[in-house]
Amino acid sequence: MKKIVSGLLFLFVIAINAQANFSLSNNGGFLPQDNTIFNKVNSPNAGKNLSYSDIQGSPYYGKGFSIAKFSGSDESAPARYNSYNDEIEFMKEDKPYVLPKNDKFSTVTFTTSRETLVRLETGDELSGYFFELLKGKNILYKKVKTKFIDAVIATNSYATDRPAVFKLLDPVYYIKTENGFIKNPKNKKEIIEQIPDKKEALNTFFKENKIRFDKEEDLKKLVTFLNQ
Repeated sequence: MKKIVSGLLFLFVIAINAQANFSLSNNGGFLPQDNTIFNKVNSPNAGKNLSYSDIQGSPYYGKGFSIAKFSGSDESAPARYNSYNDEIEFMKEDKPYVLPKNDKFSTVTFTTSRETLVRLETGDELSGYFFELLKGKNILYKKVKTKFIDAVIATNSYATDRPAVFKLLDPVYYIKTENGFIKNPKNKKEIIEQIPDKKEALNTFFKENKIRFDKEEDLKKLVTFLNQ
């Protein structure tokens, strides 16, 4: 009798655990482990695929992995942003994976730096992950992009080879308004045209504040004013 009861209890515990795991999986509780990382770049000039270690510079934002939280998952994991491939890489069970690019996992927040990456469809070639700098009715985003510059092979004895490099490009800023995105605003006219109902207030704001549109802190000041 005791053996029967013990067996039933054992089966009951297994059923509960299986149901819990099934529920977590269906609710996005776990980070997927089906996108492996190759970390190679095709180099036509070198005539082969180059590993990241063969290329000067880095395709990554920041140094190393940092603990992050993911929308669509109950898990936290070490992660980093590959600004060359526009991908989030994360570690699970000591193996690296790429986060799927879909709405389910659209937001990644790094717990230490408190930086947040959001996947956006901006209608141009930079659609993808953006750093969210300021939230509100109007939102300020920053695109960080790294470019691969291929190696240059010397064509004669007077020239020298130049190695392949990763070059970090200047950031591109976007202001998301109710009327759409303002990409890399260059002057007050662009802002006023996009938000005409604040024309008078904006004219006053720009007279009182010397805003440099290539300066992040000034753009934060502008968006903060727009959200008042």
